[in-house]
Amino acid sequence: METLTSGGRRVRLGATTLCLALLLAGTLWGSDDDFPLGPFRMYATSNPPNEPAPDTRVEGVDRTGRVIELDQAATGIRRAEIEGQQNRYTADPTLLRQVADAYAERHPDAPPLAEVRIVIRWHGIHDGRPTGRHTDQTVASWEVR
Repeated sequence: METLTSGGRRVRLGATTLCLALLLAGTLWGSDDDFPLGPFRMYATSNPPNEPAPDTRVEGVDRTGRVIELDQAATGIRRAEIEGQQNRYTADPTLLRQVADAYAERHPDAPPLAEVRIVIRWHGIHDGRPTGRHTDQTVASWEVR
């Protein structure tokens, strides 16, 4: 086994210090996008015990008026992808065209969609237990032209 030179030790110490500094900075000021040098909070937090819990879904309304759940099986788009970009869809609902196009591609014989919307179902929670009540909030909606 060879001994490490003093220059080699300095390089390793510098690299270790840099990595630790990046990890500390990411932990203090980072977001999920900075992972692995930032926190990954997805499973590290929970809702307060008396506040409603959100359940986001994408749904479409076809030309016959039928409401269709536009989940991964229907469109190939994962719910997490929609939730992660929800602010973009809210700011520019025309982006929901991509969901409508993905549905039409997978279901060419289905009636065409007239509307696509992102809906959050807020489930009532009291003392950390579901109350059985809920309210729906449409956060983005796009009508097919």
